[in-house]
Amino acid sequence: MKLGFALRPLPMLLVAAGFGAALVACGGNTGDVASNKGQVIGSYYENAQVCVESATTKLTCAAGAPTARTAADGTFSMTATVTGPILAIIGTDAIRHEAKGDAGTKVTQTMLFRAAAGHSNFVSAISTELVAIMDGNGGDYAAATTKLAAKLGVAEASLTADFNQSGADQAKLKAESNSVLPVLAAAATQSNPADILNTMNAGLALNNIKNIVVIYAENRGFDNLYGLFPGADGVPGVNPTSKSAYVAQKDFDGSTLPVLPPVWGGMTAAGQTPVITQAQTVNLPNKPFQIDDTKSALYLSQAVVTRDLVHRFYNNQMQINGGKNDKFAAYSDAGALTMGYYDGSKMKLWDIAKQYALADNLFIGAFGGSFLTHQYLICACAPQYPNANTSVAAGSISKIDVDANGNFVRLTPAATATSTVLNGAATYANDSTLTPADATGMYYAVNTMQPAYQPSSNAPAASDGTRLYADTSKATTLPPQTQKNIGDLLSAQNIDWAWYAGAWKDSTALTTAAARPTALPSPPNFQFHHQPFNFFAEMDPVKNAAFRAAHLKDYDTQFLSDVAAGTLPPVAFYKPQGNLNQHAGYASVADGDAHIADVISKLKASPQWKNMLVIVTYDENGGFYDHVAPPKGDRWGPGTRVPAILVSPYVKKGTVDHTQYDSASVLRAITRRFSLPVLDGITTRDKALVANGGKAMGDFSASLALVPQE
Repeated sequence: MKLGFALRPLPMLLVAAGFGAALVACGGNTGDVASNKGQVIGSYYENAQVCVESATTKLTCAAGAPTARTAADGTFSMTATVTGPILAIIGTDAIRHEAKGDAGTKVTQTMLFRAAAGHSNFVSAISTELVAIMDGNGGDYAAATTKLAAKLGVAEASLTADFNQSGADQAKLKAESNSVLPVLAAAATQSNPADILNTMNAGLALNNIKNIVVIYAENRGFDNLYGLFPGADGVPGVNPTSKSAYVAQKDFDGSTLPVLPPVWGGMTAAGQTPVITQAQTVNLPNKPFQIDDTKSALYLSQAVVTRDLVHRFYNNQMQINGGKNDKFAAYSDAGALTMGYYDGSKMKLWDIAKQYALADNLFIGAFGGSFLTHQYLICACAPQYPNANTSVAAGSISKIDVDANGNFVRLTPAATATSTVLNGAATYANDSTLTPADATGMYYAVNTMQPAYQPSSNAPAASDGTRLYADTSKATTLPPQTQKNIGDLLSAQNIDWAWYAGAWKDSTALTTAAARPTALPSPPNFQFHHQPFNFFAEMDPVKNAAFRAAHLKDYDTQFLSDVAAGTLPPVAFYKPQGNLNQHAGYASVADGDAHIADVISKLKASPQWKNMLVIVTYDENGGFYDHVAPPKGDRWGPGTRVPAILVSPYVKKGTVDHTQYDSASVLRAITRRFSLPVLDGITTRDKALVANGGKAMGDFSASLALVPQE
């Protein structure tokens, strides 16, 4: 596995405002008293600047402290006017020597090393990692040494020796140093010491992870499953740790609903028992209600499949209503059901979340439904449909109302639309798959469309002798996409990856068969639009058959064996088949919960588990209400809050992580861990969040410790 990285030199702003100013305060002394002696290694760094680190502002020099420059072998000596941890600034004026006495090479990327007070014999990437552990354990050097030595499989004494020398421990330490150096170089590109430290710690935490496994479940808001979780920002008025009061649901005109609208068509999906009818749901109080409350006349267990709820791009924005979250009932086609939640403590995944970490501040990357949120998961983008107005899909351009600035206000109501949701669900002139053209003339696919490659809901055209393509004369067949996705970036760095899907192999066989069935079997209820990479041109089944086979894989025949053998690629996505993904309308909470918990148990038994991070999250909220306002981002999102569970030996156990995330935080974690270029959509999103008074999304490193927790 190749882990390439390309990093920028230290910004001048940092030199001026951070290190430069701090080093001037040090006075520039280069005394030769033996009190602070050491060597900057990893190989040997000549002309690095060394000082005592400030006790108040980490990664700057202490006021009044002397500085020293390292000799050709990396050695330094300073007077002892100030004592404390040692900071080494390896700038682009430093020389790196692979062996003592060689000519050396110029350092091209600034790095910062740290060493604990009284333990600066060798200042290196290893000593920097050790100090980072101390920062999190109250400064206990002995405990940090024990933990780091155990993690690396070396003797504690080796941590304070010159790992440039030969030996088994030295080889392990050299390898660890080489893996940490890109992290330190990336951190040094930040513009101030605090950001450098945060970036450094995040990078060190993720650097322990060799395998990132993403399990992408379906259609559950945070309040819907984890609204009662202790310590989480849960259901208002029910969970004592909820951070806000309940805001009553409003009608179309903004007036407060006296009661919730009925659950149109009843609560249960066809064929499910017990049946809860529409009539039974009339006049429910205007507040969230527990679906699996055994004392309620509306009781449905988690094993019962409820009816589906609308979950689409524009509808989600109308329900969020600028962050008030007070029109979920008004713009749901399922009425009161949107306000339902479960006692998640009955779930196996709840127990896993209690053992590891639950993130309670993750928002779907894009507004709306599964099609778009799957695309956003892999590219932080929305699919494009050029010239849609002159295509077979011209009738699929949605009709919307906009304000004077061209901003979306609402879907255009149907001529026969009701004036109050108490009389019926909202209806629209054309709530379809495509947006109107933007300022550049581009149309975007935001609701469910079909891939141009099989497996697709659209059968091959009669003229397709290969039977590997979908009929492009269908309005729902999306042209192959060419925007950059995370797979492209990983492949460019020779880092392996795969998208594993439940029932992929069998569904591919059925949809390409000469006698293709009119409908695929259920179960497994394979979902074509849940396979985002299959929408991209690089997955052409004829032109790129080998590439396709290498990256689009089956759960039963490939994922399970790869897990057991310890041969998962560094980045693996897993999409459960339909009946096991927890999607309302065709899957139960209980079945998906049991399945995903079983997958996690298999991953924990894998030879790769010791350096694995498993991220379990949901593509979108499925039309279910959540009370937390999404931060204001860009035109695609973020949308409603959903759960995320983080499982790893490195997770800070038993925690609720309140860090702000979105679906593309998965991409941020992958990008940071493997030193990839940043996708444009991530940059756009984070800039928009900051411009709107918020903050950039996290990358899950906040939930990770620097040493194993089990």
